[in-house]
Amino acid sequence: QVQLVESGGGLVQPGGSLKLSCAASGSLFSFNAMGWYRQAPGKQRELVATITSGGMTNYANSVKGRFTISRDNAKNTVYLQMYSLKPEDTAVYYCNARISVGWDYWGKGTLVTVSS
Repeated sequence: QVQLVESGGGLVQPGGSLKLSCAASGSLFSFNAMGWYRQAPGKQRELVATITSGGMTNYANSVKGRFTISRDNAKNTVYLQMYSLKPEDTAVYYCNARISVGWDYWGKGTLVTVSS
C-alpha cells in the first residue's frame, strides 16, 4: 500500500512563501506522475501542478510563475515551492501519485492559509 505524507502547510501572509513536501513510501519511479492538487472551502479539488517520471512539469494557469514543483528521487519526495502567495491560494493541498489513469493514491492533505 502506497502512503503519501504531506507537510509544510501553515499560515502565511499575502506575498509570502511556503514549501510543501510529499514523502512517498516507495520509489517515485513506481509512478508515472506525481502532483499537487488543492481544494478550497466550498470548491472542487483542482490541479495545481504535476511532474512526470521524466521530469516534465505542468501547472495550473493560476499558479504559473509563482509555484514550482520538483522531485528528489533519492528521498522519494516531491516538493511544491510557492511564492507570492495570495488569499485565493488558501486551500487544503493534496499530494497525488498516479500509476495510470484511474489508478491514483492520495495523501491526507496539508492546510495552507494565506491571510494577514
